[in-house]
Amino acid sequence: MSTAAAPVEIGHVALTVRDLPAMQAFYRDALGLTPLSADGEVVRLGAGDRVLLELRGDPAARPAGRREAGLFHTAFLMPSRAALGAWLIHAANSKLPLQGASDHLVSEAVYLADPEGNGIEVYADRPRLGWFDAGGRLKMGTEALDLNDLAGAATGPWQGAPEGAVVGHVHLQAGDVAEATTFWRDVIGLPVMAQYPGAAFFGSGGYHHHIGANVWNSRGAGPRALPSTGLSELVLLTDPAEHQAIAARAGGDSFADPWGTPVTLQQKAA
Repeated sequence: MSTAAAPVEIGHVALTVRDLPAMQAFYRDALGLTPLSADGEVVRLGAGDRVLLELRGDPAARPAGRREAGLFHTAFLMPSRAALGAWLIHAANSKLPLQGASDHLVSEAVYLADPEGNGIEVYADRPRLGWFDAGGRLKMGTEALDLNDLAGAATGPWQGAPEGAVVGHVHLQAGDVAEATTFWRDVIGLPVMAQYPGAAFFGSGGYHHHIGANVWNSRGAGPRALPSTGLSELVLLTDPAEHQAIAARAGGDSFADPWGTPVTLQQKAA
């Protein structure tokens, strides 16, 4: 399932990395992202012709601390459960150090991290008709995921990130959930889809979430000391009307979240 029907969706994520060749190799080999373009110390990778990840090499970058605001994980959405199952078999065969797996009721997700500690989720959505209860509330939770059943959904070998794979959502570490809510709900205009202790989830067009913000590791964190490793830019794709409205509230097409992470708006192609 794609998020393209939403007025706002994730375009791509940019990470500042210390070892560009190693990080490019990881995302190519572990996630099957294809190098699409390069410009000096910047490499763009994606699926099909869509950029999903930009790596910005800076060997002198300050390593970001685990309790700082910034990235919790980048979530790569597979276009089908079969594709996620094929990737899971690839991950097992490649002995990738997986960090967990969950059935979130709206999706099935597997977690890991890249060599520089940036969190990654690889997931597939469950059918949208089952996301909400009779009262219209989102049924999102965390339950054990049957990995054997998921692997059994594969219909062929993993052949790299398939056409239609996107960054489905980005989960951020914030210093304060209320402050994050003021930004993502009131400035960006994403409704609150779900709230849990220490976290809130924001989605456009009825999607379960495009942005998550939590304080599980970063409660009370102040502005980020940039430049550093980790999240260096979050690009949002917007419908024309939504683009104008957000830009008016935010004061332009490029701005920062309350902790200094740059956010850029790009209008969707017609």
